[in-house]
Amino acid sequence: MKFALLIYGDEGSWEALSDEGRAQMYAQHEAFGSWLEESGYDRGGEELHPSDRAKTVRADGERITVSDGPFAETKEQLGGLYLIECPSIDDAVEAARRLPAQIVEVRPIVGSEERPD
Repeated sequence: MKFALLIYGDEGSWEALSDEGRAQMYAQHEAFGSWLEESGYDRGGEELHPSDRAKTVRADGERITVSDGPFAETKEQLGGLYLIECPSIDDAVEAARRLPAQIVEVRPIVGSEERPD
């Protein structure tokens, strides 16, 4: 099955890190990425720009509006994601536990469910 590991955190905490702190965090993500490759789970992933660079497009009937920033004001913002493929959601949760992140949402990808033969 395929899963998205959605990484959420407080952008202010990231911005407050020293250069050394950021380097350590990137090193931890590199180690996680290496583990994903070794496990055969890796299907991709990306870091996202801060939410102040986002745009939200809303459709309400025929009216479409575009606004700055994310859809909702929240304490935690989506900062990046990994795409993985592994046998079960339990394996995906175990992978998420290895991430150096405050919050990780494990979301199954539609159409990737195991199908009985």
